[in-house]
Amino acid sequence: MEILLVLLAAVMIGFVVLPFLRRGRGGITQVPAGHPDAADPAGYGFALEEELDVRMPGPDQDLLDVLDLVQRTQDYRGAQQLLAGTDATSELRWQRVQAFAGAASLELAARPGGAGESPGGQWLRVWRAEVPKDAGGAAVHAEFLVQQAWRTATPGTDEFRIIMEEARAACGGAALLAPGDPVPYIVELSVARGLAYERGDFEQVWLKILDRAPAHMGAHLAALHYWCEKWHGSRELAYSFAEAAAARAPQGSLLAAMPLFAVFEHLPEVNLVSGFYQSQVVTKAVHGALHAVHAARPDDPMAAHVRHLLVFFLVRGERWAEAMTQLTHIDGHVGALPWTLSPDPAAEFAVYRALAVAGYEANGGSPATLP
Repeated sequence: MEILLVLLAAVMIGFVVLPFLRRGRGGITQVPAGHPDAADPAGYGFALEEELDVRMPGPDQDLLDVLDLVQRTQDYRGAQQLLAGTDATSELRWQRVQAFAGAASLELAARPGGAGESPGGQWLRVWRAEVPKDAGGAAVHAEFLVQQAWRTATPGTDEFRIIMEEARAACGGAALLAPGDPVPYIVELSVARGLAYERGDFEQVWLKILDRAPAHMGAHLAALHYWCEKWHGSRELAYSFAEAAAARAPQGSLLAAMPLFAVFEHLPEVNLVSGFYQSQVVTKAVHGALHAVHAARPDDPMAAHVRHLLVFFLVRGERWAEAMTQLTHIDGHVGALPWTLSPDPAAEFAVYRALAVAGYEANGGSPATLP
């Protein structure tokens, strides 16, 4: 009991001090003395920090197997076949396009080429050259260019604009190859943000997505960025967009969680209000997200995104048992907001998981009581 009391005191100290140390939505820049970072995840079946997969928000074994094959052999055909067999309007296809594009972009960053060495991501260039009419390859290439722009150039510079213009052209080409596929237009949403489309032009792209996949969660998250205060909208416009999406969400849709993402995108740079995470706006958004994951299909690939963000808000709101429940669903994968904003997503996730475990146990919880 004495150990638990000490641990609880450490957690409370951390929550008093952390708001003053956290900047924006990034990582914890300093861990207070006595922080329960050493909480053992093994008792709950949680993965060790070094075992956490930073590539994806949740499991997709088919994708992992194909990614491993493509990167090991530099043969694109596995990726081509996987995308061809994935429903064009599904969340899974969008996630897989992002994953293949990200893999190629990171390969290129690790091996830029030169001095007789071929550049990384060569399999994507071969894919486009050998099968130029393949819709999957075209979509991956467009997303690859977008990721290259954000990863290698600074918004507002000529270099950034040139890459984004190339991405815009690639989106148009990909859309022509697959008229009913929303993915090229979802990719263009990021282009629209980077190139500061006029609202009318942005809404034209958005309407094309709604015609093809009106309840696409990934598309809504991509569009939300445009409406945020830090880009081309405002807090009010972002909240309005998110709340409208939640209001028209069909039964079982994760769109009901959109307001929580809008709240996250507008967190104060420095939070000096200790009760912010118990405030009405946060509580209402958390409630909507909890309802959304409860009502969603167990295999909905976007559920992991919502659960990861819920862990962040539930821990900050000291709702330990609910945070632990979410962790049982997503532990092992950390490729999602808010962890991906940190230079070390696995470490950031592990700190919040340790806080959840400590708070849960300090309030009488144990591995035996966790559902």
